[in-house]
Amino acid sequence: MFENHETISIGTLNILESVRLYCPQANVFLSGSAVQFKNEGLPMDECNSFEVNSQFTISHIQSVYAARYYSAKFALKVYVGYLFNHDSGLRSEQHVDKKIVCAVQRIASGSTEEHQLNNINMKKEFSFADDVVEAIWLLVNQDQVYETIIGIGKAYSIQEWIEHSIKKINIYYEDNISIQDWFISEYEILISNSKIMLDKGWKPKLNYFLASRHDDEK
Repeated sequence: MFENHETISIGTLNILESVRLYCPQANVFLSGSAVQFKNEGLPMDECNSFEVNSQFTISHIQSVYAARYYSAKFALKVYVGYLFNHDSGLRSEQHVDKKIVCAVQRIASGSTEEHQLNNINMKKEFSFADDVVEAIWLLVNQDQVYETIIGIGKAYSIQEWIEHSIKKINIYYEDNISIQDWFISEYEILISNSKIMLDKGWKPKLNYFLASRHDDEK
Protein backbone atom coordinates (compact mmCIF):
# COMPACT_ATOMS: atom_id res chain seq x y z
CA MET A 1 0.00 0.00 0.00
CA PHE A 2 2.63 2.55 1.08
CA GLU A 3 4.97 1.67 -1.79
CA ASN A 4 2.18 2.32 -4.32
CA HIS A 5 1.31 5.59 -2.60
CA GLU A 6 4.87 6.85 -2.36
CA THR A 7 5.84 5.84 -5.90
CA ILE A 8 2.71 6.78 -7.84
CA SER A 9 0.80 9.35 -5.77
CA ILE A 10 3.65 11.20 -4.07
CA GLY A 11 5.87 10.78 -7.13
CA THR A 12 3.24 12.48 -9.28
CA LEU A 13 2.84 15.34 -6.80
CA ASN A 14 6.61 15.86 -6.69
CA ILE A 15 6.77 16.16 -10.47
CA LEU A 16 3.75 18.45 -10.77
CA GLU A 17 4.96 20.75 -8.01
CA SER A 18 8.45 20.90 -9.52
CA VAL A 19 7.00 21.83 -12.90
CA ARG A 20 4.80 24.48 -11.29
CA LEU A 21 7.75 26.06 -9.51
CA TYR A 22 10.52 25.75 -12.06
CA CYS A 23 9.16 25.03 -15.55
CA PRO A 24 5.45 25.87 -15.82
CA GLN A 25 5.62 25.96 -19.63
CA ALA A 26 6.55 22.24 -19.80
CA ASN A 27 4.23 19.61 -21.19
CA VAL A 28 3.76 16.81 -18.65
CA PHE A 29 2.70 13.24 -19.40
CA LEU A 30 1.07 11.18 -16.66
CA SER A 31 0.77 7.45 -17.12
CA GLY A 32 -2.61 6.11 -16.05
CA SER A 33 -3.69 2.48 -16.06
CA ALA A 34 -6.44 0.49 -17.73
CA VAL A 35 -7.26 -1.23 -14.44
CA GLN A 36 -8.37 1.97 -12.73
CA PHE A 37 -11.60 1.92 -14.76
CA LYS A 38 -14.79 0.01 -14.07
CA ASN A 39 -14.49 -3.00 -16.34
CA GLU A 40 -17.71 -4.47 -17.73
CA GLY A 41 -15.99 -6.60 -20.37
CA LEU A 42 -16.41 -4.03 -23.15
CA PRO A 43 -13.79 -1.86 -24.89
CA MET A 44 -12.99 0.95 -22.47
CA ASP A 45 -12.42 4.60 -23.24
CA GLU A 46 -11.58 7.68 -21.19
CA CYS A 47 -15.29 8.24 -20.42
CA ASN A 48 -15.55 5.07 -18.34
CA SER A 49 -15.93 5.62 -14.59
CA PHE A 50 -13.05 4.99 -12.22
CA GLU A 51 -13.33 2.06 -9.84
CA VAL A 52 -11.23 1.53 -6.73
CA ASN A 53 -10.41 -2.18 -6.68
CA SER A 54 -6.82 -2.35 -5.40
CA GLN A 55 -4.07 -0.35 -3.69
CA PHE A 56 -2.58 0.23 -7.14
CA THR A 57 -5.75 1.82 -8.52
CA ILE A 58 -6.16 4.04 -5.45
CA SER A 59 -2.78 5.60 -6.19
CA HIS A 60 -3.41 6.00 -9.91
CA ILE A 61 -6.81 7.62 -9.37
CA GLN A 62 -5.35 10.01 -6.83
CA SER A 63 -2.63 10.93 -9.34
CA VAL A 64 -5.16 11.74 -12.04
CA TYR A 65 -7.08 14.02 -9.67
CA ALA A 66 -3.80 15.73 -8.80
CA ALA A 67 -3.13 16.27 -12.51
CA ARG A 68 -6.60 17.74 -12.99
CA TYR A 69 -6.08 20.06 -10.02
CA TYR A 70 -2.74 21.37 -11.28
CA SER A 71 -4.20 21.83 -14.76
CA ALA A 72 -7.19 23.79 -13.47
CA LYS A 73 -5.47 25.75 -10.71
CA PHE A 74 -2.10 26.54 -12.28
CA ALA A 75 -2.82 26.06 -16.01
CA LEU A 76 -0.20 23.33 -16.35
CA LYS A 77 -0.44 21.21 -19.48
CA VAL A 78 -0.77 17.71 -18.04
CA TYR A 79 -1.67 14.99 -20.53
CA VAL A 80 -2.95 11.67 -19.15
CA GLY A 81 -2.59 8.46 -21.15
CA TYR A 82 -4.34 5.39 -19.78
CA LEU A 83 -2.08 2.53 -20.84
CA PHE A 84 -3.13 -1.04 -21.53
CA ASN A 85 -0.68 -3.94 -21.63
CA HIS A 86 2.44 -3.10 -23.66
CA ASP A 87 5.35 -5.45 -24.21
CA SER A 88 8.97 -5.46 -25.30
CA GLY A 89 12.08 -7.53 -24.73
CA LEU A 90 12.82 -5.37 -21.67
CA ARG A 91 9.97 -6.88 -19.67
CA SER A 92 10.95 -8.63 -16.44
CA GLU A 93 9.77 -12.11 -15.48
CA GLN A 94 7.38 -10.51 -13.01
CA HIS A 95 5.09 -10.12 -16.01
CA VAL A 96 3.34 -13.29 -17.11
CA ASP A 97 4.13 -12.71 -20.80
CA LYS A 98 7.89 -12.63 -20.26
CA LYS A 99 7.68 -15.37 -17.63
CA ILE A 100 6.16 -17.71 -20.20
CA VAL A 101 8.67 -16.79 -22.92
CA CYS A 102 11.67 -17.36 -20.63
CA ALA A 103 10.23 -20.67 -19.44
CA VAL A 104 9.73 -21.81 -23.03
CA GLN A 105 13.35 -20.91 -23.83
CA ARG A 106 14.57 -23.03 -20.92
CA ILE A 107 12.26 -25.93 -21.85
CA ALA A 108 13.58 -25.79 -25.40
CA SER A 109 17.07 -26.21 -23.92
CA GLY A 110 16.05 -29.36 -22.07
CA SER A 111 14.55 -28.13 -18.80
CA THR A 112 11.75 -30.24 -17.32
CA GLU A 113 10.57 -27.52 -14.95
CA GLU A 114 6.87 -27.08 -14.26
CA HIS A 115 5.20 -23.69 -14.03
CA GLN A 116 2.05 -22.77 -12.18
CA LEU A 117 -0.25 -20.27 -13.86
CA ASN A 118 -3.63 -18.92 -12.93
CA ASN A 119 -6.54 -18.08 -15.22
CA ILE A 120 -5.14 -18.64 -18.73
CA ASN A 121 -8.51 -17.79 -20.28
CA MET A 122 -8.11 -14.16 -19.22
CA LYS A 123 -7.72 -11.88 -22.25
CA LYS A 124 -5.62 -8.74 -22.56
CA GLU A 125 -3.84 -6.69 -25.19
CA PHE A 126 -0.32 -7.43 -26.44
CA SER A 127 0.73 -4.07 -27.88
CA PHE A 128 4.35 -3.10 -28.54
CA ALA A 129 5.99 -0.59 -26.19
CA ASP A 130 7.57 1.38 -29.06
CA ASP A 131 4.13 2.02 -30.55
CA VAL A 132 2.83 3.17 -27.17
CA VAL A 133 5.72 5.62 -26.79
CA GLU A 134 4.95 7.04 -30.23
CA ALA A 135 1.35 7.56 -29.10
CA ILE A 136 2.56 9.34 -25.96
CA TRP A 137 4.80 11.64 -28.02
CA LEU A 138 1.92 12.44 -30.35
CA LEU A 139 -0.33 13.15 -27.38
CA VAL A 140 1.98 15.60 -25.58
CA ASN A 141 2.47 17.55 -28.80
CA GLN A 142 -1.23 18.34 -29.11
CA ASP A 143 -2.21 21.94 -28.43
CA GLN A 144 -5.31 20.76 -26.60
CA VAL A 145 -4.72 18.80 -23.39
CA TYR A 146 -6.31 15.35 -23.34
CA GLU A 147 -6.95 12.42 -21.09
CA THR A 148 -7.11 9.44 -23.41
CA ILE A 149 -6.85 5.69 -23.73
CA ILE A 150 -3.78 4.24 -25.45
CA GLY A 151 -4.20 0.65 -26.63
CA ILE A 152 -4.52 -1.47 -29.77
CA GLY A 153 -8.11 -2.62 -29.23
CA LYS A 154 -7.34 -6.33 -29.75
CA ALA A 155 -7.22 -8.83 -26.90
CA TYR A 156 -5.88 -12.39 -26.71
CA SER A 157 -5.94 -14.97 -23.94
CA ILE A 158 -2.94 -16.10 -21.91
CA GLN A 159 -3.55 -19.57 -23.35
CA GLU A 160 -3.15 -18.15 -26.86
CA TRP A 161 0.10 -16.51 -25.75
CA ILE A 162 1.37 -19.84 -24.40
CA GLU A 163 0.48 -21.64 -27.63
CA HIS A 164 2.05 -18.85 -29.70
CA SER A 165 5.26 -19.06 -27.63
CA ILE A 166 5.69 -22.84 -27.79
CA LYS A 167 4.60 -23.52 -31.37
CA LYS A 168 8.20 -23.62 -32.64
CA ILE A 169 9.56 -26.11 -30.09
CA ASN A 170 7.00 -28.89 -30.58
CA ILE A 171 5.80 -29.47 -27.02
CA TYR A 172 2.42 -29.60 -25.34
CA TYR A 173 2.11 -26.87 -22.74
CA GLU A 174 0.12 -29.19 -20.48
CA ASP A 175 3.35 -31.14 -19.88
CA ASN A 176 5.08 -28.20 -18.24
CA ILE A 177 2.31 -25.92 -16.95
CA SER A 178 -0.25 -26.54 -14.23
CA ILE A 179 -3.32 -24.37 -13.81
CA GLN A 180 -4.41 -23.10 -10.39
CA ASP A 181 -8.20 -23.16 -10.62
CA TRP A 182 -8.66 -21.51 -7.23
CA PHE A 183 -7.36 -18.17 -8.46
CA ILE A 184 -9.93 -15.54 -9.49
CA SER A 185 -8.50 -12.89 -11.79
CA GLU A 186 -9.43 -9.22 -11.53
CA TYR A 187 -11.00 -9.33 -14.98
CA GLU A 188 -11.89 -11.70 -17.81
CA ILE A 189 -10.95 -9.28 -20.57
CA LEU A 190 -9.11 -5.95 -20.66
CA ILE A 191 -9.56 -4.20 -23.99
CA SER A 192 -9.29 -0.60 -25.14
CA ASN A 193 -11.09 1.87 -27.37
CA SER A 194 -8.42 4.36 -28.48
CA LYS A 195 -10.65 6.46 -30.71
CA ILE A 196 -9.06 9.80 -29.80
CA MET A 197 -5.51 8.66 -30.57
CA LEU A 198 -6.56 6.94 -33.79
CA ASP A 199 -8.35 10.10 -34.86
CA LYS A 200 -5.15 12.04 -34.16
CA GLY A 201 -3.32 9.85 -36.66
CA TRP A 202 -1.71 7.25 -34.39
CA LYS A 203 -1.51 3.79 -35.93
CA PRO A 204 0.24 0.92 -34.13
CA LYS A 205 2.88 -0.57 -36.42
CA LEU A 206 3.26 -3.92 -34.69
CA ASN A 207 0.88 -6.38 -33.13
CA TYR A 208 3.35 -7.90 -30.69
CA PHE A 209 1.32 -11.06 -30.27
CA LEU A 210 1.14 -11.68 -34.00
CA ALA A 211 4.61 -10.36 -34.85
CA SER A 212 5.59 -13.47 -36.79
CA ARG A 213 2.33 -13.32 -38.75
CA HIS A 214 2.28 -9.56 -39.22
CA ASP A 215 2.04 -9.75 -43.01
CA ASP A 216 -1.17 -11.72 -42.69
CA GLU A 217 -2.74 -8.86 -40.72
CA LYS A 218 -2.23 -6.24 -43.44
